[in-house]
Amino acid sequence: MPDTPSDSTMLTAGVDVGSAVIKMAIVETDEAGGERLVICRGERIRRRDTHAVAESLFADLLKESGVSRDALGYVATTGEGETIPFRTGHFYGMTTHARGGLFLEPEARAIIDMGALHTRAVSMDERSKVMGYRMTSQCASGSGQFLENIARYLGVSLEEVGTLSLQADNPEACSSICAVLAETDVINMVSRGITLPNILKGIHTSMAGRAVRLLVSLGKPPVVIVTGGLANDAGLVAALREAAAGQKLEIDIRRHEHSMIAGAIGAALWGAFRARKLQRLKERVAS
Repeated sequence: MPDTPSDSTMLTAGVDVGSAVIKMAIVETDEAGGERLVICRGERIRRRDTHAVAESLFADLLKESGVSRDALGYVATTGEGETIPFRTGHFYGMTTHARGGLFLEPEARAIIDMGALHTRAVSMDERSKVMGYRMTSQCASGSGQFLENIARYLGVSLEEVGTLSLQADNPEACSSICAVLAETDVINMVSRGITLPNILKGIHTSMAGRAVRLLVSLGKPPVVIVTGGLANDAGLVAALREAAAGQKLEIDIRRHEHSMIAGAIGAALWGAFRARKLQRLKERVAS
């Protein structure tokens, strides 16, 4: 159970609603700029009602952390969370991922957010102010949903994909232009007897190439942290590093054990900032 917050500390929650996973975090901040992650977790939606999943996960986090709802100064949503009933306010995804990424990796000056529907690169300064961004096109071949579809076709779970990819000894090239062409490539690979590790590594290499091109277009930030659901895919993170090294780019690509939760952490931190700002405004009006 966390210590009882003092007058200068505040507990806030962040809720990042994705198309496949809901991520949540509770953070404690103080007036001096101190920040502490209290608890965080993600839950796959799996065709269930989004609001019901969010409510259940929120109740679980509050119970496990010993925090009451009344103790929270702000509940901030991001992603697709604008309709969550228990929210206080909503923040745009780029700003929350940048803020959460900087919290997890203070040296980072960009994030590469790899989610279920898209991949986006966001550059920021030392205060997490967004300086620029790039996104993949509408084609899904750089997304988590595409990777999940391929995994399902190959008969493996998403949790197995990264480990299998790391076992590749002769990866097979895969289309990086179109998801339909890439899926056709995979079908042909299976018919030719290409091993699962080599198929998956080829897909990871294709996805990584697209992501690194986004970083190059942002000016080759020196330290980048991977966020979003695919940050847990060790094979993809390895492919990102290999793609940067292959182009002789001095880009240090990092991940954190809580990389997937970065958006929720960032939302909670921005929620604390907004709550304090509103509190100061009320005090000025009252005086």
